[in-house]
This record gives sequence, structure tokens and C-alpha cells, in this order.
Amino acid sequence: MISAVIPAAISAVIFDCDGVLVDSEVLASQVAIEMLATVGLAYDRATYCTRFTGMSDADFHEALDADAIARLGRPVMAELREPMRARYHELSAARLSEVPGARACVAELALAKAVASSSSVDALDRKLRQTALWEHFAPHIYSAEHVARAKPAPDLFLHAAACLNVAPEACLVIEDSIHGVRAARAAGMDVWGFLGGGHMDENGAAPLRDAGAGRVLADWREASELLRGL
Repeated sequence: MISAVIPAAISAVIFDCDGVLVDSEVLASQVAIEMLATVGLAYDRATYCTRFTGMSDADFHEALDADAIARLGRPVMAELREPMRARYHELSAARLSEVPGARACVAELALAKAVASSSSVDALDRKLRQTALWEHFAPHIYSAEHVARAKPAPDLFLHAAACLNVAPEACLVIEDSIHGVRAARAAGMDVWGFLGGGHMDENGAAPLRDAGAGRVLADWREASELLRGL
């Protein structure tokens, strides 16, 4: 039995999508690291994931161009954006799956629930349908496109809570990124970090705790036991 401090009076659970519900971050990081290296912009996996996981596409591309200007003297995303997108979609169509145990955990959860993701509306539709998760959340599936400011701003989580008609302080967020954890905390919500995605390892725990995660979950088996206690 897992011993843990359970947040009081939780009425809803809000889930990030990429790297939490669907194992997409490992594919996206593979594509980006490989293609950025071809133009001389090299990242090791740990640095890449810590810095960029959880960003909206617009913020991600802006951050990469800022790095490219600083390190290479020129932006690179105008030439790489479409090839990266095409290669990721190819890999995703062939290999995208749920993070092991996600669907069973979500199906069992009796509380109100939503997805709040930095992905686009179209990408969320595709990924959640491909992994048979869509039906467990619809219509409460929210994208950074629904709000003015993406994570780490609190806007997206506050939007999801309002749509669920649940007070922010009664929401628990499950997130795999520093940006997401900070967004949840800024929204006044409890947040648990998550290490079960293929892009994560045990070294990801400390940054999530430092960002404000109340605890860090190893996988969906641990998460399921804790969520049953809510």
C-alpha cells in the first residue's frame, strides 16, 4: 500500500496529454533532437526534455530560434518546422500508444476529469482518438488554442476548471513538465508530477518537485492507487 498525503476535497482531475496520457513526447523529442542536430543545434535528451516539454508549438519554435540565433547566428525554424512536423506525424501514425496503464486508470476514475494540453485542437483529437482515450474525456478536452496564454501561465487550467464548473482549489493536475507544474501551481491547484512517459527517467523527479509538484508518480499503477483514495 502506498502511503501519501492526499489533497483534501478534490472534485476533479485535470490531465496533461503528451507524455502523461499518450506516449508522444518520446517520439517528438527523438524527431526534434535528430533534425536540429542536422543544422548544428545539438541537445542531449535530458536537457531538451527539461527545457521544452510542455511548451505550446509557438513558444517552442520561438525558443529554438532564440537558441539558434545565439549559437548559430541565424534562426532555423522556418526551414525545419515542416520537415519536423511531417516526420513526427509519420512516426506518430505508426508508433503512438497510450502511456501504459493510462486508459484503465482514467476509465476507473469517478471524479470529473478533463485534458488540458499545450497541443493544438487537431493534434489532441488525433492523438486521443488513436489511443482510444477520447471517449473518456469528451467534451472536456482543452488546448492552448482555447486561451490567450499557454503554460506556464495558469490560463488553460483555469479554463478547464471553469468548464468543469469546479473551483481551482478543488482540482488536482497530473503533469510531466516543469511548465505544466508551474501553470497548475499558478492556478491554485494541487499538482502531481508524472514520470511514466517514455521520455522520462528518475532524473526528472527533482525538477518537477522544485517546480512545485506535491509528489511525483513513477507510473500509472502508482497513480491509480492514489487516485482511488480521492
